[in-house]
Amino acid sequence: MKFEIEYNDIHSNARAGLITTGHGVIETPVFMPVGTQGTVKAVHIRELKDDIQAQIILGNTYHLYLRPGTTLLERVGGLHKFNGWDRPILTDSGGYQVFSLSENRKLKEEGAEFRSHIDGSKHFFTPEKVVDIQRSIGADIIMAFDECCPGDADYEYAKNSLRLTEQWLDRCLDRMNRTEPLYGYTQSLFPIVQGCVYPDLRKRASEYVASKQADGNAIGGLAVGEPTEKMYEMIEVTNAILPIDKPRYLMGVGTPANLLESIERGVDMFDCIMPTRNGRNGQLFTRCGTINIRNRKWKDDFSPVDTDAYSFVDTSYSKAYLYHLMKADEILALQIASIHNLAFYLWLMKEARKHIIAGNFTTWKRESIRQLSNRL
Repeated sequence: MKFEIEYNDIHSNARAGLITTGHGVIETPVFMPVGTQGTVKAVHIRELKDDIQAQIILGNTYHLYLRPGTTLLERVGGLHKFNGWDRPILTDSGGYQVFSLSENRKLKEEGAEFRSHIDGSKHFFTPEKVVDIQRSIGADIIMAFDECCPGDADYEYAKNSLRLTEQWLDRCLDRMNRTEPLYGYTQSLFPIVQGCVYPDLRKRASEYVASKQADGNAIGGLAVGEPTEKMYEMIEVTNAILPIDKPRYLMGVGTPANLLESIERGVDMFDCIMPTRNGRNGQLFTRCGTINIRNRKWKDDFSPVDTDAYSFVDTSYSKAYLYHLMKADEILALQIASIHNLAFYLWLMKEARKHIIAGNFTTWKRESIRQLSNRL
């Protein structure tokens, strides 16, 4: 994998770059739609490519390991062949999913024992096994196995959790060095910076991760309940240490405003279920703010969800029509809302990149956040 910084914003740490992978080039900043189980919910691959214009999507190790399973994925030639997506894929290691099963897992030095949420069967993830699973999935970018520390953890818990994450990182890297990709293209492993909301732990974790000289690095364990300003503080602490010449991936974040604030602080890559999950619940993101399309005020509004110039779905889909579909519990409502929100998020990243290149990112960001914070 190769990362090239094309432009640096002169007033902040924002930058525009290019990530080259075995399945194509990614322009940064980039938002990555979440396709946990090999599909972005309610969205067809054709729509991801043509309407949303996604450059890269995510899969999840935990879910794809449980079904369809690595045996099937290896038989077909990996996730790209299985779901028909021929652009880059990133896989989360499954650490967040495993550790969210607090009542059904046991944490050990060796790894994590857990029970499937599907059938209750028992499984054991080690760092080595997680790397092997991601080799089988065939993602271009794979993540190290880590413990996602709770946002409200006390200092001792966070310190012990970080020690375990660092040990597991070394084992992941060793496994990567001892194995080869299965499908003829390179895979890159990203370490994950943890440390909860404690600056000294985040600093230690960043220094440890930076020393590994990986192709890219991730920032994890944020947007998990801590105050927003604390999240931004941890990003600043981390990015002051992580290598400038490697992409930085902020995991699981967040709102449009979160993305723009994080870009200003030097983040390049994002993912979050918010655009699709919130869309399925009736929240639509627009240039002028958010809409709850289930509110009766939209029942007789025949205008597009956004203006014609910035309509992220067919303009024949009015607010009134989408209100009707939502109220009638029609599946099409979930599809339209998901496509709209994802297209909006990717448009926002393109706009950020454009303004970084133009040299006026900070001014544009400030005005954009003011508008995006409106509730319409």
